[in-house]
Amino acid sequence: MSARYGFLGPAGTFTEAALRQVLPDDADAVAMPSVDAALAAVRSGDLDAAVVPIENSVEGGVSATLDALATGGPLRVTREMLVPITFVLAARPGTALADVRRVASHPHGWAQCRGWVGATLPEAVYVPALSTAAAAEGLDVARDDAPQYDAALCAPLAAERFGLEVLAEDVGDNAAAVTRFVLVQRPGEVPAPTGADKTTLVVYQADDHPGGLLEMLEQFATRGINLSRIESRPTGELLGRYCFSIDCEGHVADARVGEALMGLHRTCREVRWLGSYPRADAQAVQVTAATTDTAFGQASEWLNRLRTGEA
Repeated sequence: MSARYGFLGPAGTFTEAALRQVLPDDADAVAMPSVDAALAAVRSGDLDAAVVPIENSVEGGVSATLDALATGGPLRVTREMLVPITFVLAARPGTALADVRRVASHPHGWAQCRGWVGATLPEAVYVPALSTAAAAEGLDVARDDAPQYDAALCAPLAAERFGLEVLAEDVGDNAAAVTRFVLVQRPGEVPAPTGADKTTLVVYQADDHPGGLLEMLEQFATRGINLSRIESRPTGELLGRYCFSIDCEGHVADARVGEALMGLHRTCREVRWLGSYPRADAQAVQVTAATTDTAFGQASEWLNRLRTGEA
């Protein structure tokens, strides 16, 4: 039986483009209606893996993914992929730009194009969609029902796939926009360290007290670990209770990262390690001489000599 890899559907999403970077030749791509549904299917075993968006260079973290990974059964991030984001405004053939009054897209897609829309279509109303491709699918010329909006902000591939006419190209406000996607699987073998790795985790503090965030950050700072992303997310328990979603440079097999995780485990209520995996940009992590595995090993040997009376 072929492996099943899910992605945020329908066909034509940027997530599908990310999936194509990692989909094995003998695996099936399965479109899922939402991030929650994709990750739930991985947890249940209905999918072998899923690709979901986790971070955008313009809008930051993708809340649906961060929250779904922070709760529920354990999952592991094993790969990351980067996809440049290019938007078009598409509509059913025969629609003129001047006819557009309601525009649909995913919230992140709308956020990346709202400047252009505000300048070009100042009277247009935003209609939320589950994905940019879902917005395009709602205008599919093959559908019999009347669409609830006039145009979609989507990928060029989605416009083509659903028979839409492109009214405007490159409508994103930031031409350099990139979205980061991750491949998520059930816990299993950890990818070997490459020297250009990233570790993702979620940290729940034991309690809310002055300096609590500083104490958490010091676990990384004192070991020379750079954080590439840190975001607070509400736990849903009480107003003002937050967890922290974190990406740091390095691999769980690195001494400095392992010790930082142990420090967090000692001082925090819960640490959810979501995986260590190769960076998509393959940039080697810069490590100071004092925080290399060799340095940690030498310090451990020195302490053992003190304890045994050899030093």
